[in-house]
Amino acid sequence: MDYKLLGRSGLKVSELCLGTMGFGTEGGWGADKDTSFAIMDAYANAGGNFLDTANIYKLGTSEKIIGDYISNHNRDYFVLATKYTLKDNTTNPNASGNNRKNMMRSVEESLKRLKTDFIDLFYLHIWDDITPIDEVMRGMDDLVRQGKVNYIAISDTPAWVVAKGNTMAELMGWSQFVALQIEYSLLARTPERDLIPMAKHFGLTVTPWAPLAGGALTGKYLKGDNGRIKPDSKRLNDRSVEITKVVMAIADELGVSASHVALKWTMQQGFSCIPIIGATKLSQWEDNLKTLDVTLSNEHLKRLDEASAIELGFPGEFFREEGVRINTFGGFYDRVEKR
Repeated sequence: MDYKLLGRSGLKVSELCLGTMGFGTEGGWGADKDTSFAIMDAYANAGGNFLDTANIYKLGTSEKIIGDYISNHNRDYFVLATKYTLKDNTTNPNASGNNRKNMMRSVEESLKRLKTDFIDLFYLHIWDDITPIDEVMRGMDDLVRQGKVNYIAISDTPAWVVAKGNTMAELMGWSQFVALQIEYSLLARTPERDLIPMAKHFGLTVTPWAPLAGGALTGKYLKGDNGRIKPDSKRLNDRSVEITKVVMAIADELGVSASHVALKWTMQQGFSCIPIIGATKLSQWEDNLKTLDVTLSNEHLKRLDEASAIELGFPGEFFREEGVRINTFGGFYDRVEKR
């Protein structure tokens, strides 16, 4: 496995991130401790070092399993990412949300479960649309200064909020976000309207969750296999089915699985993108690892892009109009270097 720099930092992370939301068996599904250990062993043996979890995953069991694992391995080898925001108890109104009080409380609880003195990458999990972004940025910077967090990141938040936060942090000399975690896949391309252009501008690495759209892009639902996606989900609507069929056709041409094609598409988008790949079975991880051996041609990418294309809306579509480009660039659009 090769390594990428995370955002504008010097932190080196593996090109596939191991998602651990399924570590634990709460809710009637997931991997038990032994299986989780086996998956992490296989991941590390392949050169993987980037683990993604959250305080709420499996009611804290995910963090506990990771804590037990890394306490018996080389802690410094792993880049450990976790998150705060979502409730890990219902004892009081400030046991959830983006506020500083919950941030500090949640970090301390995560450190205990993870059996470590520091978190490598600390995410705000979901924007609560209440807490001022300056409160978040100052709180996260304090955690960095205290040595409890090395780098900060943000997930599931509007682009304008992320942009305001990073700009404020730059002006104040505070720590800036290095990564943006969002839903992004061939079935979920709406981040291309605002979030991904913003991430490219600030040099943020995009870490997509659900890059396989909950398994829909593997084609298993079209083959009659059951899963956790409900039949009325948009991931299984007519448009999604047609996109998945293109993925499966290209997979057949290359002699690989559909999951390899869907994952590699996210990795070949021309910007820093590290998909978060969850696994609850060792065989799932071993199969997903084969993605690294796949290369999609320009023709393959074109077919996938055309099948899954979305409307950018205003102003994205407006900027693409020929008349606008002629007026804006004086006829030199195709001869000017683009950022």
